[in-house]
Amino acid sequence: MMPAPPDRPLPQAPAPPILCTDVPPCRLTGVTQRSWRGYRPGMTTVIKSVSFDAVDAFALATFWAAVFGSDVDEESTADKAFVEAAGWGGPNIWFTRVPEAKTAKNRMHFDLRAPGTVEREVTRLEKLGATVWRRHQHHTIMRDPEGNEFCVEPGPAHRQK
Repeated sequence: MMPAPPDRPLPQAPAPPILCTDVPPCRLTGVTQRSWRGYRPGMTTVIKSVSFDAVDAFALATFWAAVFGSDVDEESTADKAFVEAAGWGGPNIWFTRVPEAKTAKNRMHFDLRAPGTVEREVTRLEKLGATVWRRHQHHTIMRDPEGNEFCVEPGPAHRQK
């Protein structure tokens, strides 16, 4: 290996991670797990928020807040908007204005569980500004006002036969 020129420092190897080694073995597998300091074995990550690009962040946030029975944060604007998850445990939703419009199919989408029949929920969502894209036997694919796809599936109150 050639030495580095004198005007440039030698590259440094990254520092090793700080690991806790006093972790008991897993009860199921018997394997000793190593963890990052500050985290316990078995901890997993959680979804804090889901972010959408939008032409109008406030308008799209208003639609999704109505879908989920929540409110748009009072400091939201057309450039950035925030919808807190209704109830405990769901991710919050951020909306950020971007200059370009949506041009392709989503790589990720929501699957919504209808509280009653799929048909009744689809009708409610259409009144809020969604459109039906495709109907299938057990679910309906819809689009929000900016064209983002999502599915509506039957919930526990309605069983498909």
